[in-house]
Amino acid sequence: MSKAHTVESLFGALWDDYQHQCPSATAIHKLLGGGKAIINDHVAFRTFNLPEVGLEKLAAHFLALGYEAKGEYRFEQKKLAARHFEHPDPTAPKVFISELLLEQCSTELQDTVKAMVAQLPANAADAPDFLYSGAQWQVSQAQYDALLKESEYAAWLSAFGYRANHFTVDVNALDGYETLEAVNQALKDAGFALNSSGGEIKGSAEVLLEQSSTLADKVAVSFSDDERVIPSCFYEFALRYPKADGQLYTGFVAASADKIFESTDAR
Repeated sequence: MSKAHTVESLFGALWDDYQHQCPSATAIHKLLGGGKAIINDHVAFRTFNLPEVGLEKLAAHFLALGYEAKGEYRFEQKKLAARHFEHPDPTAPKVFISELLLEQCSTELQDTVKAMVAQLPANAADAPDFLYSGAQWQVSQAQYDALLKESEYAAWLSAFGYRANHFTVDVNALDGYETLEAVNQALKDAGFALNSSGGEIKGSAEVLLEQSSTLADKVAVSFSDDERVIPSCFYEFALRYPKADGQLYTGFVAASADKIFESTDAR
């Protein structure tokens, strides 16, 4: 059992794991940061609304470090509920956690997911390293394909388990880039593919948040019966605008996040 985390050590461990699933993030970091530190706007996680691994189980790790629950979001088409969390220290990354509402899914999907979660050790979600423990279950390619037909979100979770789905560059704090368009152009010029679902830039100054993201890297995943190369994790970029009080908006926009989820779609 690993020891309890600080904010810094937890995000350090998450970043180390994430770079293995999203190798392009390291190159993008160099491209945009030019060797300087990049501020992380937020990290996102996915889960199922089962008592053993529900949103609140993941959130507990952050609440223990001083984070506070903020906005709530619903994604009707994707059958998701989500919350975001903020730390009193504004330089600490925000956290976005979503969960699949299984009762809205087919019996087949529910059975597959419950069988996966049943393979976890008792109280697995309480372990200090749970948020970067990956998929601690066996799932076959046929099961993955069946999940994929109904819910890309569920299929991704079956393959990758518990880890950061994406990190996000805080464009407001990025040297040399005034706009999200400029960031996107630099990425495209360097050969990175962007998620164009709903446009390359989701959101606007009117909703106080603009977001873009790369398409997920593809990595080899070992299923119970064979290995397959599938979309893994991606890198997001966020530009925030000031509210009426002059403070930057710290929430999320459901319509934009809905399209960001599609960065991991099988293609």
